[in-house]
Order: sequence, then C-alpha cells, then structure tokens
Amino acid sequence: MNFDYNEEQQLLADSVRRFLAKDYGFEARKKIVSSEDGWSAEVWAQLAEMGLTGLPFSPDFGGFGGGAVDLMGVMEAAGDALLVEPYLPTVMAGQFVARAGSDAQKKAMLPLVVEGKLKLAFAHTEKGARYNLSRVSASAKSSGAGWEITGEKAVVLGAAAAGRLVVSANTGKGMSLFLVDAKDAKLKSYVTLDEMRAADVVLKGAKGELLGTEGGALALVEEVVDFATALLCAEAVGAMKFTCDTTLEYLKTRKQFGVTIGTFQALQHRMVDMYVSYEQAKSMACLACSKVDSPADAKDRARAVSAAKIKVADNARHISQEAIQLHGGMGMTEEMKVSHSFRRLTMIAQQFGDAEHHLARFARLS
Repeated sequence: MNFDYNEEQQLLADSVRRFLAKDYGFEARKKIVSSEDGWSAEVWAQLAEMGLTGLPFSPDFGGFGGGAVDLMGVMEAAGDALLVEPYLPTVMAGQFVARAGSDAQKKAMLPLVVEGKLKLAFAHTEKGARYNLSRVSASAKSSGAGWEITGEKAVVLGAAAAGRLVVSANTGKGMSLFLVDAKDAKLKSYVTLDEMRAADVVLKGAKGELLGTEGGALALVEEVVDFATALLCAEAVGAMKFTCDTTLEYLKTRKQFGVTIGTFQALQHRMVDMYVSYEQAKSMACLACSKVDSPADAKDRARAVSAAKIKVADNARHISQEAIQLHGGMGMTEEMKVSHSFRRLTMIAQQFGDAEHHLARFARLS
C-alpha cells in the first residue's frame, strides 16, 4: 500500500505546516489557551481562508470534495502544533449535515461552514455510556412542525464555540439526530486535560430540527464517528512525530558525565523504538483513512478503524511516556512543549474509545 501523499496533498500539508510554524508557535499557543475563549478567531479565519474548513465538503457548497486521506496532512500538522481551534468537531458535525441533511439544510449550513462563519459540534456522549454509541437517554418529542429535545450530554468538544449542535436523541422510532441552536442549550464549559475546550450540555425542551431519517441514526453515527476516529489517528501521528523529533534533539544536546546522553547506547535503543512506534501508528492511520474513504462495507471499515485506534492508543502511550522519561524531570514542566504533547496524546488514546474498547469491538467484528 502506498502511504505517500500525492502532489496536491503534500503541497497542502506543507502550506499548513508553514502557517502553523510561523503564526502558531508554542508561545503564541499558550496565549490562545489562556484567553477567555480558549481559541483564536484570527487563526480560525486563516484556516478558512486556506480552504481547510471546506476541504471535506462538496464543491456544490463551495468545498473541495476531499476525504479523510486528503485531510491527513492537515490533521498531522494540527497534531504537531497542538491546535486547539475546534476544527475536528466542526468537520465531524458537518459530516452529518453533508451525509444526511435535506437539500435545504445543506444549502443553509454548509456554505457557512466552508467559509468559516459557522462552527458546529456533535453532542452525543452521555454520563455512564462509556463508548457505547447506541446508549442515548436524551429524548425528543414532536412539537408542531419541529421537535423538543430534553436531556444531558457530556464532554462535548467545541460546544462553547459552536453556533449549532448536532444532537442525538430517542424518539418513538429509535435514535435520531437533530439540529439545535447552541443558544437554546445550557452549557457548562471547562478546559480539558489537553487544554481543549469542552462543555456539558443541558437541553430542556430545546427546539430541534430533524436531521436525516427518524429512528435511523445509529448507522450514520457509527460511520461518522469512524471517520472522525481515523482523522484523530492522523492527528496523533503528527503529535508523535513532534515528540520523537524533540526528544532526539534533546538527546543530542543534553550532556552528562561530559558527553551528550545521545551517545549512550541504551538511550539510542529506546529512541529507535519510539520511531518504530511512530511509523507503525502512521501506517495504521493511513489504512484507517483509506478505509473510511472507500466504498467498503461497514464491517470492513469498522475493523480497520478499530485496529488503527488500538495501535495508535498503545503507541501514543509508549512514545509520550518514553519522551517524558528521556527528558527527565523537566519533561513534565509547563515550559516544555513535550509535556503538552504528552497530555494531548493521552487524551487522544481515550477519545472515541480506548484501546480496550476497540480491541473488544475488533474481536466482535472478526
């Protein structure tokens, strides 16, 4: 399997990396993280201007019709820079509109998403559900021409910045999806371990607009979550690459007993193992992204995504923990970017299902 980007994908990835290296350095990121919103409107506008917000959407709505493979370079760059802007939440929630929305819903929302004027979030996870996508307690009842949604959602990434939420709720026919104005929900926002912004969402009779078919949302939720998981794996690859590179550079410069510690054979072996883990994760992320883009059956897609998430979660732990140990005590300090990469990789290992969850899922699908 060829894991190399084509010319256009490589040019886009290089462009994103140059922008983030120039305008999204570690010190600039710290100021953004400590701001009231926790993300930068200026950076978001630049991402939209570069076409990133429109990359995975149809040209009919101003996008470029790209898939997960086209987004891999973008997500790797985001992982390297530890991007905190709500890019993945918006892309993920936008996929529900793109794949299940009516013509009117697509025309009303997708051009705004492509232009960067509308941010979205997917409100699905509930307390006690763990990673079970079918477990939803929120309810929806018909009210005139629309619906009223009642329930609570937990750890909704990007919710505070979103203009609209894609919310899952049960009707008499099963799980369904609804578009809800974020102003109609009560949000309790907070900063996560990896300095992202999330919120617990409380809905009390919030007005909702049915998205897709009533009662037929589960298969779509699984499909889009797999799409987002594949992109998350690509983001992890970018964070792993930075972690490996910065650790290697540290070993080349840190001296002990009068010599650089990189000359110690035991540390060289550990460094090689880190790069092997990175290459394994990159290969699995490529496989996952190619599978969610291909017309393969749902079982084949799910197996590939779970296999990738297992390897990425395990290798993220290996690389991040080794990096901290090889940096010594200073690797845990706020001043070192590697400590922030450690946090992000730790959260990625849990997001959309940890290794144990995906191992059980993979076994069920075998």
